[in-house]
Amino acid sequence: MTIEPSEPGRPGTGRPVVGHADEPHTEGLAERLNWLRAGVLGANDGIVSVAAVGVGVAAATAQTGPILTAGLAALVGGAISMALGEYVSVSSQSDSQKALIAKEKAELAEMPEEELAELAELYEAKGLSPGTARQVAVELTEHDALSAHLDAELGIDEDEVVSAWNAALASAVAFTLGALLPLATVLLVPEPWRVAVTFAVVLAALAGTGWMAAWIGGAPRVRATARVVAGGALALGATFAVGSLLGTTAMG
Repeated sequence: MTIEPSEPGRPGTGRPVVGHADEPHTEGLAERLNWLRAGVLGANDGIVSVAAVGVGVAAATAQTGPILTAGLAALVGGAISMALGEYVSVSSQSDSQKALIAKEKAELAEMPEEELAELAELYEAKGLSPGTARQVAVELTEHDALSAHLDAELGIDEDEVVSAWNAALASAVAFTLGALLPLATVLLVPEPWRVAVTFAVVLAALAGTGWMAAWIGGAPRVRATARVVAGGALALGATFAVGSLLGTTAMG
């Protein structure tokens, strides 16, 4: 807990402020985390998917045309697929949240006393004495009954219902941005070094996104980064092997 500094003209205010400066107590946290999740997943998928296609085709042929065609097809199809998948997933979550909020509103309108008693019981179950739990429930109900019940019963905030459109757009944009890196690399690097450089660039990019996601989310960075890099290396290795096999077979 930190202490709020005195306000100008009001010396010695010194009100306690709950939480620490590095804790995520700001509003809209669920929405920002949703954007982060969609963005990181989209970028990683874009990097891995398009790189895998590009490396696979490059292993089969040195011609730029087939690599460009396959890479662009993977980029466009992947971006649309990511957006649709994210939209459907988040829409289901958002619909469930809205249904729960509507149900809670109806219960508060139809049976306010029962809901007040239920709220007091919830706080009592968390360790407050019956008298204190009742007082807390009464004061929170007077301030904002719906928010109090949504938080205590369901752990959700009416103002933080996730947006399916925002998540879909973030996912599509992130996928596209991630996909452009390996596509440009495999097209611009000369043929003798094409696959090796693409491998290096992709794994470095995956290490960056994995590290950044872990840092923002407060997760173990090395472990998260290693998982992402290992998965990317496996995908690139598999498609390279398939492309090499098919290229050798076609030449034979």
